[in-house]
Amino acid sequence: METGQSDRQWFALRVKSRREKVVAAAAHQKGFEEFLPLCRRLQRWSDRMQSVSVPLFPGYVFCRFQPSDKLRVLTSPGVRSIVSTGRDPQPVDESEISAVRALVESGRPLAAWPFIRVGQKVQISHGPLASLRGVIVRAGDSWRVVVSVEALGCSVSVEVDADMIKPESGVYARYEA
Repeated sequence: METGQSDRQWFALRVKSRREKVVAAAAHQKGFEEFLPLCRRLQRWSDRMQSVSVPLFPGYVFCRFQPSDKLRVLTSPGVRSIVSTGRDPQPVDESEISAVRALVESGRPLAAWPFIRVGQKVQISHGPLASLRGVIVRAGDSWRVVVSVEALGCSVSVEVDADMIKPESGVYARYEA
């Protein structure tokens, strides 16, 4: 293992639109380990349909580097910023990178999914309960939206499919920006 290798951490780079592959190549040329998870998607043109590789997280590339290399990374063509908490770059856990890598390498169909936490206020987006608002909970293997009547001190829940819910604000995860 080369000196300083253990100090390297994974970070998410926010990149210019449709520049993910360029940024990944530039990071690799500068000697950084990069990871651009791709998935297959059917693309329609006026005369044909074709399967193409697209970034799983549009606008983001993962890069492994030492925090002291922050400026070298930021000056790469196409890089807008490093995902940060305040002024400090926020590292991405190695286990999360490994999990995404395993999903990509599985060859199974993938799709980006909105990031919703248990307890978050959500709205049902379609179906007979469209526009209903409540709090998302997990009950066994299913998702439930809980609607409360505070004046009565009681609640009722309904089981929903995961693809029927969206955050109440209507804003999904950062990668869908």
